[in-house]
Amino acid sequence: MKQPNWGGQRAGAGRKRTAEPTVTVRVPASSKEAIIQWVQQLKAAPAVRTPVWMKVIQLAQHSAPQSFPRMSHSVRAGFPSPADDYVEKRIDLNEELIQHREATFFLRVRGHSMINAGIDDGDELIVDRAITPEHNHIVVAAVDGELTVKRFYRRNGVVKLIAENPHYPDIEFKNEQEMMIWGVVTRVIKSV
Repeated sequence: MKQPNWGGQRAGAGRKRTAEPTVTVRVPASSKEAIIQWVQQLKAAPAVRTPVWMKVIQLAQHSAPQSFPRMSHSVRAGFPSPADDYVEKRIDLNEELIQHREATFFLRVRGHSMINAGIDDGDELIVDRAITPEHNHIVVAAVDGELTVKRFYRRNGVVKLIAENPHYPDIEFKNEQEMMIWGVVTRVIKSV
């Protein structure tokens, strides 16, 4: 008995074609849910343009821990004290400076609007996205799609970003403006 419908192409069968080619990405099974959640957050977030003057520096994902000696005595900025070279212990700068590794990134500052907060042009900021921004924190925020670093003000229903330089205006929000806090600045790294 002949079966005329066996074999060959069938309408609607097989992988659906899309306008763009797709690829398979392998991830550790334990990270699958976190990666899906992260991608969904990125899709939901508004597009942010990084200004040409601001450089985002990726934190290395799997850098080997490095430790450095920590002296047991502090150094005097006034009169010198007898030198002691006793090493208290070794420290890992990742542990000392970074609280939430997966949520931390570095930014290089361009501009002078935060000089009274000790943030100067060329400084590098350590920014933690896992910390909830509170009144008076220094934050990196996206305002109408552009990043800026300012002091976060939120009191009595008023939300604004305050410059720490009298030559720069504060950013007060109007209904049509869009602001998203990217993260809280936890450290400032300076060159000397």
